[in-house]
Amino acid sequence: MQWNSVGDFFAMGGYAFYVWGSFGITALVVIVEMLLVRSRRKEVVDQLRSEFLADKSSS
Repeated sequence: MQWNSVGDFFAMGGYAFYVWGSFGITALVVIVEMLLVRSRRKEVVDQLRSEFLADKSSS
C-alpha cells in the first residue's frame, strides 16, 4: 500500500480504528504485563529473602 500523505497513512485505507486500536490495546497489555511481572518478582524476592534470613537465624 502506498500513502500520498501523513493523513493517508494514519487513515490506513479506512481501517485506522481497527489498526491503531489493535496497536494501542497490544501496547497497553504489554505494559500491564511488565508491571505485573515486576511486582510479582519483587514479592518473590522479598519472600525468599525473609525465608533465607529465618533459616540463617535458626541455624
